[in-house]
Amino acid sequence: MPEGIPGMSERQIMTDDGMGRALSRIAHEILERNRGAGDLLLVGIHRRGVPMANRLSKRLAEFEGAKVPVGSLDINLYRDDLRERKRPRVRVHRTNLPVSIQGQRVVLVDDVLYTGRTIRAALDALNDYGRPNQVQLAVMIDRGHRELPIRADYVGRNIPTARSEIVAVRLTENDGVDEVVLLRPENSADDVPESENGEEGA
Repeated sequence: MPEGIPGMSERQIMTDDGMGRALSRIAHEILERNRGAGDLLLVGIHRRGVPMANRLSKRLAEFEGAKVPVGSLDINLYRDDLRERKRPRVRVHRTNLPVSIQGQRVVLVDDVLYTGRTIRAALDALNDYGRPNQVQLAVMIDRGHRELPIRADYVGRNIPTARSEIVAVRLTENDGVDEVVLLRPENSADDVPESENGEEGA
């Protein structure tokens, strides 16, 4: 079980069953939008986007009977805040794309959509490997507070948050448990969560 963060209170907002249902729904939506699984490539963003992409691939195989390839993408060197980060060294993971992305319909997979800057970096990274026919985005949680005009195509759950809060998606592959928790500074003033403007994934 993962340890809590000192000074932060923790509240579970999704259970393992809820996460499983969300992934199944996203898989169905992917198949409906793309009229099947042909020419699809799932690309998980390190770290937790990768196991999520593998889980989605298994569900697509169950629902459609076709295996959808899964790749992994490291975006650390494409981040626009490298100079501002306190850690002098950036841990780089391996990017692995099992097929060419040229002409493919790529579904980027990540755990949390927040400012949109991670996804912008992912799009820049993909551009170095070719030109896909289309890029779609699937996330488990959309917590709002976008700083760039980026929107998810598939969302497990929209959760209005305050900027002082942290949304942590925990996966068995990385953390030994499946759950989504909201962490909040214990001694902070009450922040009023910003709305999602009534639009999913906005």
